Amino acid sequence: MTATQPSSTAAPERPNGPSGARPGPIEAVPVRHPGRWIAAVLVLVLGIGATASILQNPNLDLPTVAEYLFKPLTINGVLITIWLTVASMVMGVLGGIVVAVMRLSANPVLSVAAWLFIWVFRGTPLLLQLIFWGFIGAFIPKIVIGVPFTSIEFWSFTTSDLIPATVAALLALGLNEMAYAAEIVRAGIQSVDHGQTEAAHSLGMSPTKTLRRIVLPQAMRVIIPPMGNETITMLKSTSLVAIVAGDDLMSNIREAYTQNYKIIPLLIVAAIWYLVLTSILSIPQMWLERRYGRGFTGARPTLGSRVATITQSIALPTREARASKKGAVR
Repeated sequence: MTATQPSSTAAPERPNGPSGARPGPIEAVPVRHPGRWIAAVLVLVLGIGATASILQNPNLDLPTVAEYLFKPLTINGVLITIWLTVASMVMGVLGGIVVAVMRLSANPVLSVAAWLFIWVFRGTPLLLQLIFWGFIGAFIPKIVIGVPFTSIEFWSFTTSDLIPATVAALLALGLNEMAYAAEIVRAGIQSVDHGQTEAAHSLGMSPTKTLRRIVLPQAMRVIIPPMGNETITMLKSTSLVAIVAGDDLMSNIREAYTQNYKIIPLLIVAAIWYLVLTSILSIPQMWLERRYGRGFTGARPTLGSRVATITQSIALPTREARASKKGAVR
């Protein structure tokens, strides 16, 4: 009996190591980045130096800052600022949804009207709009409700009495935000697959119910981040109300430093309050982003999972080659 010789085309199996054992797991060594540490040290030194320079500045006048930080004049301005922010954002978001739906409407009249509204209020500066609404009485001295093209009047109001400085500020901020919110909502609505709208209509849902129950909840993932930024921007934009003599934080601070000429300390008081309020607004924004982003953002892979993936990708070709070689020997 003669032994069967292996085929000449079959390559002999090679061991994976000196002893023929499989290689062990890869020991991943993180890449060193000395430039990052050097940059971090430089930034830290510059930050400490700048902070020390500011604190040692005799013009800082910390006693005045502490005196005006919780003064009734400042607290009243903070409350008016919060009220203007909330009212303007509610007006802007609700109106923005309506304008966005009009913009997406198949009716050309509604679509063009919404486009013109966005074009005017987004294309002109907010400061210009504040001044216009603050002096609207010079343009329309009297508001009359009656029968058009006749002398019949039911009610008439003096414009300056009907629209004081705070109401003018609210109109300017709200209408300006409405134009930006409309574009944000429109982008969010268009990010939802149109097939879901068609499926909802096939189930007998009305367009309004489809928008409220199907489209908007999914569009919130796209709407929330820029809308949160708009809210923070609105809080800071209320400082422009000072130009029309409102009662917000910046208006009250300006009134105070025009009397005592302590401009820098009082501006620091305003800066502290704006930083506190914007930091507070960032908390619900982060929560809402996580709330509506569930199911869309995956967990970041850990170093161990990355190493295991690399090991498997290296070991898999070795196993396949070994299996093919065994098949060829057989």
